[in-house]
Amino acid sequence: MTDAPASEEDRMTGATDDVTDGDGVTEPDTCVAIVPVFSALTPAEQLEVARFARPVRRARGELIVRPGETSSQLLVVHRGRAKISHVSPLGQEQLLRVLGPGDFTGESGFLTGAAPEYSVTALAPVQMCAFDHADLAALVRAYPSIAVRMLEVVTRRLDQAERMLGQVSMDVGSRLAAYLLDLPARWGAGGTATVDLPLSKKDIAALLGTTPETLSRRLAGLAEAGTVRLDGPRVHILDPGELAARAHG
Repeated sequence: MTDAPASEEDRMTGATDDVTDGDGVTEPDTCVAIVPVFSALTPAEQLEVARFARPVRRARGELIVRPGETSSQLLVVHRGRAKISHVSPLGQEQLLRVLGPGDFTGESGFLTGAAPEYSVTALAPVQMCAFDHADLAALVRAYPSIAVRMLEVVTRRLDQAERMLGQVSMDVGSRLAAYLLDLPARWGAGGTATVDLPLSKKDIAALLGTTPETLSRRLAGLAEAGTVRLDGPRVHILDPGELAARAHG
């Protein structure tokens, strides 16, 4: 292990809270406990890992990581949301990914040493846990399952990136339909489903490679066709079969 774990003050400011279950066993209530990379560890091992976490807090709209900025930290979202985006030379923003509780970024720098080409911005007040890459290397040596889980997460991201590349040739309506079907859904009677849009229309448009105006028109078209019903940020999918057909072009 390294000799520079997070201080007790850092732990008390949000990196770690301990919860005692009914049997008197102390378990971690931290970003360590919810991130998949650390899920194979025992509660005691997660508490040990949490000693190296340092809290990072940012307000909505505040930059967390700048492109090209040397960063030697793995950042894990504990509460709130952040977006990873890339800005083209012409100034157009492309939303790459949204981070929620348990998601992380900074693993590429850990594995390759390269500076990020993207920015990370808080979408809402966000609390994160930061692990110095030197500490993370020591933790990987002590708990090899961390490296295996990290590889699994990166592989899933590559699979998702390939799916998104496959959708580039589709029209906006197909990409929108596929996006709605990928959102976590609450299924009701008669095979209908309800999803909540997790982002603003501007950010969803950036993610789908279109404009907010086009996105609004496409959503309105789905509603007029009776495929969905719009209720603010909530979308009721009335005809999942039709939406799936649209997603496949």
